Amino acid sequence: MKIMKKFGIIVGAALLVLGAEAAQAADSFKIAVVNVQQVLQQSPRVAQLSKKLEGEFKNRQSKINDEQKSLQDELDKFKKESPTMSQKDRDATTKKIAADRSDLVKQVVAYQTDLQKEQNKIMQGILADLNGIVATMAKANSYSLVLDSQAVIFAADGNDITKDVAKQFNSK
Repeated sequence: MKIMKKFGIIVGAALLVLGAEAAQAADSFKIAVVNVQQVLQQSPRVAQLSKKLEGEFKNRQSKINDEQKSLQDELDKFKKESPTMSQKDRDATTKKIAADRSDLVKQVVAYQTDLQKEQNKIMQGILADLNGIVATMAKANSYSLVLDSQAVIFAADGNDITKDVAKQFNSK
């Protein structure tokens, strides 16, 4: 019985010491949050890059829209005239419409692929800048961890560095 009592006292003292060390470690462990989506959505820099990208692809988008309208007009005309067409003309028109549709699909796929590549290229640069800013701020303010606020259920207002990150990001 005495042995168990001594063992309990020793374990209790050890836990007390470990608890004190954990509390000191928690004091030096600083966490911050940043709302990356908010920074990107409210950034004039991102809006400018988006408009630039839109301008670069505007002509291709217009051309695709015109060809879609032309193909639809061709289909509508074929539906009206097909009952009075000869079988040879009907087959030739069907073949031409299928070829036009196939060409349009290829153009749309190429357009979407090129647009996606450019968007990814731009976003990589933006996110690299943003990550650099957050890393610099984390080091300067001795944060041990910075999380995206959308991945966090609760954070005290004093731990949110979104405004500071946005200010620095937009000043570049």
